[in-house]
Amino acid sequence: MFDVRSCRLCPRQCGADRSTGSGFCGATDKIKIARAGLHFWEEPCISGENGSGTVFFSGCTMKCAYCQNYEISHENFGKTVTAQRLAEIFNELQEKGAHNINLVTPTHYLPWIAEALEVAKPKIPVVYNCGGYENRETIREYGRYFDIFLTDIKYYSEELSAKYSKAPDYFRFALESAREMAEITGEPVFEDGIMKRGTIIRHLVLPGYRQDSIDVLRHIDIPKEKFILSLMSQFTPKGEAEKMGLGRRITTFEYNSVVDEALSLGFDTGYMQEKSSANEEFIPPFDLTGV
Repeated sequence: MFDVRSCRLCPRQCGADRSTGSGFCGATDKIKIARAGLHFWEEPCISGENGSGTVFFSGCTMKCAYCQNYEISHENFGKTVTAQRLAEIFNELQEKGAHNINLVTPTHYLPWIAEALEVAKPKIPVVYNCGGYENRETIREYGRYFDIFLTDIKYYSEELSAKYSKAPDYFRFALESAREMAEITGEPVFEDGIMKRGTIIRHLVLPGYRQDSIDVLRHIDIPKEKFILSLMSQFTPKGEAEKMGLGRRITTFEYNSVVDEALSLGFDTGYMQEKSSANEEFIPPFDLTGV
């Protein structure tokens, strides 16, 4: 049962009173979103031809130094909406022909999102799109509301996750929650190439840290038939990246060496990106569209 006066939704367990916005994520007890619209730059099985009905929530439990959505994750840009309005947004996206309702960084608003989903009752899949720093218990409690989990496993190294995401315990929580997600959804289900149910685990290769990427792949101990791997090359220096030593994009050698390791480990049915996807034009404008 969620206690608004002592929030413990994420692994930080900060116990913040959500009415004050004093927690690590900066969120209050009011839903705040920065954009809602059709999004075409997710994995092909999510975006399809019609687009993914994506809602970008303000604030984040991680605040990665290089976040491409820095304006909303760190600076909490957005507009406050009610659960009723959020339900209306879900239905508007469905009416536009979206393949799914895609909730980006939803963790800190889960109780309110659940309320909105109860009202909207969407007839298309609902996607939980997160950075991976999740409580297994929270995923278990709210998992029934989601058909697809689109989660990251960003780091294996405690040093890297502490440096870039202020979360030294990241890998343990990311792997535990990914196991729970895969258990909830079971083996991926597709219809005409569009995912209807399942779990996708994303990993973004960071410049200079290909060995950590390889370590991540070697330590994902979830049965391969229960999820799809999406190996991403799109790192673009944003936010505080340059001053923290991440001022360049990854090289072809770095990415290909990680791809080779993935293939050697049996990850041969997932997604591998072209280097051309590392482009700022794929980052949507956070201008309150659809809010």
